[in-house]
Amino acid sequence: MSARPDALDPSVASLLGDSAYRESQVSYGGATYWLERSAPGDKLLVAVANDESTFDRFAGTIETLDGKVRLVADATADNALALRSVLPWLNPCRIGLHTSAGFGDRLGLATPGHVHALKAVAAPIRPVFAQQSIREMGRCRRTPRDVLDDATWGAFQAGWTQPVGGDADHLEALEDIDNTAAAGFAFFTLDPKAEVDPEAEHADPATIKAKVEALDWPGLESDLATFTKTYAGQRIDLEHEAVGLDEGSVLRAMAKYGPSLSHAMAMYRRLKKKGIDCEVEFAIDETDYPTKPAEHVVVVSELKRLGMNFISFAPRFVGRFEKGVEYIGELDELRRDFEIHAALARALGPYKLSLHSGSDKYSTYPLIAEATRGVVHLKTAGTSWAEALRVIAQNDADLMREILTLALDSFEANRKSYHLSCDPTRIPGNPTDDEVARLMDVADSRQVLHVGYGAILEEFGPRMYQVWNDNEEELYGVIANHFVKHLEPFAARAQ
Repeated sequence: MSARPDALDPSVASLLGDSAYRESQVSYGGATYWLERSAPGDKLLVAVANDESTFDRFAGTIETLDGKVRLVADATADNALALRSVLPWLNPCRIGLHTSAGFGDRLGLATPGHVHALKAVAAPIRPVFAQQSIREMGRCRRTPRDVLDDATWGAFQAGWTQPVGGDADHLEALEDIDNTAAAGFAFFTLDPKAEVDPEAEHADPATIKAKVEALDWPGLESDLATFTKTYAGQRIDLEHEAVGLDEGSVLRAMAKYGPSLSHAMAMYRRLKKKGIDCEVEFAIDETDYPTKPAEHVVVVSELKRLGMNFISFAPRFVGRFEKGVEYIGELDELRRDFEIHAALARALGPYKLSLHSGSDKYSTYPLIAEATRGVVHLKTAGTSWAEALRVIAQNDADLMREILTLALDSFEANRKSYHLSCDPTRIPGNPTDDEVARLMDVADSRQVLHVGYGAILEEFGPRMYQVWNDNEEELYGVIANHFVKHLEPFAARAQ
């Protein structure tokens, strides 16, 4: 059973001033903690206890006040670590097969809005507040500890006292495992997309044969003959249908994904050697072609044979899951794709299906919640950033125009690694105030601004953070309202 807060100490209420975030007040282990504003953008941890030793792990000022020991400490990385040690629900933990959602936050400011959305929906959806890919961390000049610590302070500020996850997202290199594990993450998304061979999608049989013969079979602890015998001609019986595996489909699957399995296992073994309590997701969602049912079977079965224990799998679904906009494609076809992948996850697992690039795909949420029966993980990344830009547009239209100009000028560099269909030529170069206010509602400008975060923050970061800090409650409200729309479709199936 997870740790729960104690009843609030009523004697502490009088110590909270006007600058306190009252939702943050929590009592546990003989102390009461809360967060206060000290200056725009700066925050202080304040705590009281009867025994000074309660605060040994914190770096701050200790004084005695009305018979109690009072701590005042800056919201630093070391104090975030100390806070996680004394309030255990702030430590990322395994979420298992529970319905869950990842709340990517490029800014380190959005978590209170995410908490407000979860409280409004009031469903048993497990949150992953700390989530960012290595790619995004680099563009935002953040470290894994920055991501985890910002989520800790945000969850604490908003009064979240339930279990949380922490997703080291889209890990591609062995050193990524080291850095994120050291920071304290508990969920690791392994993404060996660079090792997937897209040519195998349409290659002729002779080329497929050459590709599978050239695989590192000793590294895969098998050989081509054994692999073929294991899968060719097999039938996976599902609840309402079956998936047949012919020799051509399984060889093509291995030609396409075989190299990625070797790399994924190298990352997994590196992680397991660390001996930390964690869970793993295997992701192939950023590949060029949809994952066929036979490929799902081969990939998952081979990973299991090699010893990978994973909690979720992110296939590449049909249609287009572009950044920051609604799903593009036929919903009936997507429903069918969700259903067969979910049935395979139940038959071969159970494990969760993970929906990546899930921001703003409102039409898809009821479909995947139904197909998976709630055994699903929703992963969002940049939508909190996009919604935060609304606050800039509403409060500083001139700054927003400068941001748009830079986003347009740097678009070709920014768009790399993202699936987009926006047309920058349709975006006004010098928008009126009314047009500025609508930039985040129009697909073209929303996508251009969505992927421009690195260049934009590099150039305008201090000015933007000033606007967000000056309009803090507005920011949280915008983000909360946005995420309620993401979470509500999962509520009925959440478990």
